[in-house]
Amino acid sequence: MTKVEHTLKFVTEFDETHPIAMEALAIPHSELIAMLERMLKDLLVPAIIPVLDEINANGSYAILKVAE
Repeated sequence: MTKVEHTLKFVTEFDETHPIAMEALAIPHSELIAMLERMLKDLLVPAIIPVLDEINANGSYAILKVAE
């Protein structure tokens, strides 16, 4: 089967005046992005699996999956 990888783009907006946001923004940019992507995946994947199962139930030519 041929795989076509695609992406969704998410944006996290921080209130720079909030103490927790200030701590997050002090993390090196690449590390902050990696952390946010892990958190997003941990939160969203379990919630969308039932939707993907429903979408894929009658899939005869293409199946939508979350890439690991």
